[in-house]
Amino acid sequence: MTFDSRNGTRGARQPGGLLLKLANKLTMGKIRRKPGALLILTTVGRKSGEERQSPLRWFPDPAGWLIVASAGGGSANPAWYYNLKANPDKVRVQIGEETTAVTAEQLHGEDYAAAWQMITSTAGQFAGYQQKTDREIPVIRLTRA
Repeated sequence: MTFDSRNGTRGARQPGGLLLKLANKLTMGKIRRKPGALLILTTVGRKSGEERQSPLRWFPDPAGWLIVASAGGGSANPAWYYNLKANPDKVRVQIGEETTAVTAEQLHGEDYAAAWQMITSTAGQFAGYQQKTDREIPVIRLTRA
C-alpha cells in the first residue's frame, strides 16, 4: 500500500474556510438522508488523531469503492489523502445510513489506468481537473476491512 503522490507546482485555487466547512456539513446531511453518488469518508487526522469527515464522489469497484483525490485540480493533494496515507486501516465510509469499515490503497500502473479511464468516462470533470494540475491525481481503492 503505497501512498506516494506528490504535490504539483500548478493547479486550481482551493476553496477553504468556514464556507467550505458549512457546505460540507450540508452535503453530508444530504448523503445521510438520500444515498447516491456521494459517500462520507471518515479518516483519522495524521497530526491531530481526531476523526475527520469529507463528502466525496465514489465509483463502483469489484473490491469496494473508488475515490479520487482530485482537490478540484489543485496543486496539492487534499488533506484526507494524507490522513489515509498515515492511517489506511482506520477508515470508514458511509452511504446513506450504512457505515462500513474499510482499508485504503492507492492504485498504480495498470490498475490506475483502468480505474482512471472508467472514472473519466463516467464523470468527465475529473479529466478537466487533471488538465489544471501537473500532479498525477491519485485514485484510492477502499475495500471492506
